[in-house]
Amino acid sequence: MLPSGAKAFDLSDWLISLEGTEAGHQAALFLAIWAAFLHAVFGALQKGRHDPWLSRGAIDFSYCVMAAPFALFVVPWPEPHMWLIFFVAWVIHVFYKLFQALAYTKGSYTVVYPVVRGTGPLFTVIGSFFLFGEVFTPVQWLGVAVLLAGIFGLAGYNYRYLTVNRDTLGIALGLAVVTGLFVAAYTTYDAYGIRATADPFTFLAWFFMIDGLVFPVIAFAHWRTMPAPPEPGPLMVRGFFGGLVAFASFGAIMLATRLDKVGEAAVLRETSTVFAALIGWLVLKETVGPRRIALMALIALGAVIVEVGG
Repeated sequence: MLPSGAKAFDLSDWLISLEGTEAGHQAALFLAIWAAFLHAVFGALQKGRHDPWLSRGAIDFSYCVMAAPFALFVVPWPEPHMWLIFFVAWVIHVFYKLFQALAYTKGSYTVVYPVVRGTGPLFTVIGSFFLFGEVFTPVQWLGVAVLLAGIFGLAGYNYRYLTVNRDTLGIALGLAVVTGLFVAAYTTYDAYGIRATADPFTFLAWFFMIDGLVFPVIAFAHWRTMPAPPEPGPLMVRGFFGGLVAFASFGAIMLATRLDKVGEAAVLRETSTVFAALIGWLVLKETVGPRRIALMALIALGAVIVEVGG
């Protein structure tokens, strides 16, 4: 175990040196877009052929086990004030995952996902103003409006034309909005958390280990009550790959929020809705037409406006 304040990686020093610089801004831009793609992949893994509760449990178990050696033996030990921060982050993420699993159970992936991701950035931008003093320019607010118009337009189009899960779609949309509020909460609070410790990898390693403790228990209890529970082997394979994607996706967006503005990173990450729609079409075989392609282009345009307007 490394003593508090020790540096586990030269990479930590390099990342910290980029904070507040133009190179840091460019790195944050790349990390946010990379996180967007990976987050869409992560959502598809949870919504795929396995039950969303089981998928989430397998993913959390995997990244908890993978993170534990790094948290305990590699990265610097957390400072005393970090334990309360980890606890609050853990509570927020548990509620986020509960509502997300409920939403995926009730609604189609291409309807639920855009609403979740569309609700999050608006409240994250507002929250980052109060917590970090970040201010968006009028042009950037225009970009946020364009991006949200595309996201909610995509959800509305799917709501109108998709035929699956119609009887529970209203409930799913309500759950998706609540989930989006928790997305904003965890994005803002986790950005505060990763800035509160000297080494960003300390936050990431300990967060993943702590965050992965609850849902495997919930998933196992759910698995035991199923009339025909699936074989655990394929489920755990999906969980392993999902854990790797979670490391890369969440780690990327958290590092982006440390290097640059939290609000900008949150908005750019929501281009994940474009990637999600493409995955829903190519992998999950959900319908995509020219109107949805136009709405996806609107989302991408909004993200570009936010970036240029800054």
